[in-house]
Amino acid sequence: MIRSKSFQSRLADGIIWAVVLLMTAACLFPMLNMIAISFSDKSAAAGNMVGLIPVQFNLDSYRMLIEDHQFWRSFLISVLRVVLGTALNLILVVLMAYPLSKSSREFRGRNFYMNFLIFMMLFSGGMVPLFMVVNKLHLIDTIWSLVLPGAVPVFNVILLMNFFKSVPASLEEAARIDGCSKLGILFRIFLPISLPSLATIALFSIVGHWNDYFSGLIYMNKAANYPLQTYIQQLNVDITKVTDASQLQNLAAVSNKTLNAAKIVVSTIPLLVIYPFLQKYFVTGMVIGSVKE
Repeated sequence: MIRSKSFQSRLADGIIWAVVLLMTAACLFPMLNMIAISFSDKSAAAGNMVGLIPVQFNLDSYRMLIEDHQFWRSFLISVLRVVLGTALNLILVVLMAYPLSKSSREFRGRNFYMNFLIFMMLFSGGMVPLFMVVNKLHLIDTIWSLVLPGAVPVFNVILLMNFFKSVPASLEEAARIDGCSKLGILFRIFLPISLPSLATIALFSIVGHWNDYFSGLIYMNKAANYPLQTYIQQLNVDITKVTDASQLQNLAAVSNKTLNAAKIVVSTIPLLVIYPFLQKYFVTGMVIGSVKE
C-alpha cells in the first residue's frame, strides 16, 4: 500500500513537471526563434529555414537599428515616459486607494467615488473625445500626451485598495493613539508594508507604458517624438526611398522579416532586465490584493 502511494506521488509529480516543461517550451521557443531569425541572413529567414539556431549569422538588422539616431531618441523618450508615467501612477493610485479603503462611515463620499471609478473603467468616452481633450490642452507632440491620459489606472486602484483593507485596524489605531495624522499613518504604516502591491502596480505601469505604441501614433504628429514601440512599429525596409549606394549595400542583407524580429528582441530587453527585480513581489501582491472586493 505504501509503495502504491509512493508510485502515485511520483507519477503526479512527473505529470506536473511535464505540463510545466511544455508550457515553458511553448513560451520560450517562439522567443528563441525570433532571436535566431534576427541574427540570420534574409534569404534563410524568407525561406523559413531558421529554427532555434541562426542560419548564416550576421548583425545587419541590429546594425540598422543601432546606427539610427532616431532609434536612440525614441529609446530615451520611452525611458522618460516609463519614469514619469510610473511615478505619476504610483502617486495617484496611492492617494486614491487609501481613502477608498475606508468605510463609508469614515469617508462619506466613498461609495459615490467607487461607483464612479467602476463605471469609468467599464465605459470610456472613446478615442475621439480623448484626442479632442488632449488637443484642447495643447499636449499634442509632448511627453505628457503619453502619460496623463492613463495617469489613474482604476484596476491598480482597486488592487491597492483591497491590500489596504487587509491591513489590521489595530495598527492604525495604535498609530492614532501615538498622535499620527492621516498622512502620517499612510506613509509610516501603510506604505512600508505595501511593497508587494506597490511593486506589482509598478510592474503593470512599466510594462503598459513601455509596450504601448498606439498612443504615439495618435498624439505625435512628428516622427521625431515617437516612443520606441511606435518607432519600431513604423520601421520597415523601403528600398525605393534609399538613394545612397552605401545604404543600399547595407540593406542587401536585411529584410522586413529579420528587421521585425530584431525589433521584437530589442523591445523586450528592458523588461527582461527589470522583471527579475520585481518578480518576487509580483505573486504576493496579486494574491493579497485580490482577497476582498
